[in-house]
Amino acid sequence: MKITGGRVVWAAVITCVLGVAVAGAVIVVPPLLPPGPRPLFQLPVACGETWKLGTYPGHDDFDVDLFPTQGEAWGRPVLASYAGEVVAAGINGTLGARTPDNPTGPHGRGGGYWVKIDHGGKWQTQYLHMIEPPMVAKGDHVERGQQIGRVGSTGDSGAPHLHYEQRRGRQKVETWFDGHPSGITTDDHEYTLTNTSNNCPD
Repeated sequence: MKITGGRVVWAAVITCVLGVAVAGAVIVVPPLLPPGPRPLFQLPVACGETWKLGTYPGHDDFDVDLFPTQGEAWGRPVLASYAGEVVAAGINGTLGARTPDNPTGPHGRGGGYWVKIDHGGKWQTQYLHMIEPPMVAKGDHVERGQQIGRVGSTGDSGAPHLHYEQRRGRQKVETWFDGHPSGITTDDHEYTLTNTSNNCPD
């Protein structure tokens, strides 16, 4: 069968259009899928330690500040709540100059030294105000309980603590730990709760 030049051109155009449509489907469809089930997140601190979980007016709904109930906060290990891939690690905003030797130094802006982890199924966690550059880098795979940094007061922070968030899609949601809701929901008043970490070795 003889194929004319016109037919060849149209065949090429149709192939191109189909290729773009398929590529578009691959790119567009995944973001439209609903989030997967909530991972079994654990407190991002050492196994067996009890920490205060708090919030205050203007902190934003579902944001959690963590403070140890015993001992100094400065330098305490920050652990991954669940396995995943690091999608951001470095400086969020500016650092400021608050250190253990100068705890009332100037504030920075934003989260200071921070890490964001993608856990799949559109679930992410964020860890802010660490004392020094994170121990992980973008693209690293981390396991649940792996140390990713240390508690500090960089960024817009008034005292050494860990600011922590869980996100489903692009929305912050109430944090859950070891299969239970934390109870930190709205920021309409200042309140604290306590929780003991089950972020323990398997």
